[in-house]
Amino acid sequence: MRNGVIKMNQTAKKLVALMLCSGLLLTACGGGNNSGNTSNNANSGKNANSGKNAEAYDENAKATISWLNILHTASPPTDTVLDQIEEKTNSEIKFSWIPDASKEERLNTALASNSLSDIVTLTILDNSAVRNALKSGMFWEVESYLDDYPNLAAISQDTRTSASIGGKLYGVPFQKDLARNGVVIRKDWLDKLGLAIPKTTDELMAAAKAFTEQDPDGNGKNDTTGFMDRSDLIYGAFKTLGSYFGTPTNWSVNDEGIMTPEFDTEEYISTMNFMKELYDNGYINKDFPVTAKTDQQQNFAQGKAGIYVGALFDSKNLKNLAKGIQDNMELVMVNNITATGNESDRAIWSATNGVGGLLAFPKSEVKDEAELKRILKFVNDLMSDEIHGLMTYGIEGVHYTVGEDNAVTIKDQPLWQQEVQPFASSRPKETGYKLHDSDPLKVEAEKLIAENAKYALLNPAHSLESETNTTQGSELQKIITDATYKYILGEYQLDEFKSAVESWKKQGGSNIIKEYESAYKEINQ
Repeated sequence: MRNGVIKMNQTAKKLVALMLCSGLLLTACGGGNNSGNTSNNANSGKNANSGKNAEAYDENAKATISWLNILHTASPPTDTVLDQIEEKTNSEIKFSWIPDASKEERLNTALASNSLSDIVTLTILDNSAVRNALKSGMFWEVESYLDDYPNLAAISQDTRTSASIGGKLYGVPFQKDLARNGVVIRKDWLDKLGLAIPKTTDELMAAAKAFTEQDPDGNGKNDTTGFMDRSDLIYGAFKTLGSYFGTPTNWSVNDEGIMTPEFDTEEYISTMNFMKELYDNGYINKDFPVTAKTDQQQNFAQGKAGIYVGALFDSKNLKNLAKGIQDNMELVMVNNITATGNESDRAIWSATNGVGGLLAFPKSEVKDEAELKRILKFVNDLMSDEIHGLMTYGIEGVHYTVGEDNAVTIKDQPLWQQEVQPFASSRPKETGYKLHDSDPLKVEAEKLIAENAKYALLNPAHSLESETNTTQGSELQKIITDATYKYILGEYQLDEFKSAVESWKKQGGSNIIKEYESAYKEINQ
């Protein structure tokens, strides 16, 4: 059912820092060595949220900008790269870091108390407190301003729409890859068995069968399988395979605005049948429903299987894990598989419609339009090649060297991890820049991921409001997840799976459908 699916960062400063660390802003200043502690850091002045300059904002003036941000590393960055970013953006940045592990709780508290910063990183747009705060008018609407800045103007309408709440854009979207997934296959095994690179689901099944039955590693033992998968129906094999059968990304909508959940389509059933065939014949690891991602990757790297489905850039990690174990491993990445063999049927699901959250600007901190424009200019500057290079690789000659075709090699991994890596999650846009990883697998993966964008299936319900989904969605999804596994494992017949879908509808799913349809029509009428 493809109809309607949408394709596609002294004393006074230290005192302020201390006060904020104990207050409701709840920065990463408190608690353990791995909690993102900034109070004892040498750059505590810069990493504390203190007051802004009193003078009026002007787009060309130096600005003091506070930023409530998410930290994905054990500790914040030192000043080395920060000084460079500030110089290039004509700003002084005062970070207040929240560790990723506690972001939901701490952001909820900061939102409830209105204890915010000029810029607030919001990466959990499905959180009810976040959505309610956005809808309440707490943050500036920014869509009408984006086209005044070249890098912001380049944000696609699809991305703007997907990042909107109730049809309104309350921040600059974090731009992620639209579709990262594909298939990674042992090319050396294909060659040994005389098999071509699969282009259809039937050919993929044939490769899985051969890898299981024809001793591709040549050790004379029956110790390999086709697929090595994990307990994840989204980021494991299932959802990507579903794309090849034409399953919509979560939801589809037709011309009349009728919404259909992915699991209520024939294409979803075809995907389950494919997985069931793999399982019944032993072409996939039998323990995949309870296998963790780390175990999946380790098992693949040890030569236990020849097909891995997931993010295409995982290929680099798989190859590195195989060093000293499977040194002859040769990998090929495939992103153009279909059930029909027709190029016109190419499709790949999009995890979040290419949106990783918002850089939002609270009216309590950003007092007027002039100040908003200065901060938007700052965000626009962060999206330049120069600043993206600083936030991704660091300083040339210090953290990395550049080879042919702008290929980057990190000089000192520990130094890079300390001074550069913490900025990675602060980049408003991830891809499309001239500097790139020097690893050939990573280069190829980035090329195929960029190509995926042309075939990405967007979720038309991504930005829509459904109170039932907010309150019951996670519990209701367990009904479908459980039924899907049971069908693949042979514990359910098709009528039992369909009964589970009806149970989902009766327990609240029908309300979700109606609420999404109403929201869709309100925005698109």
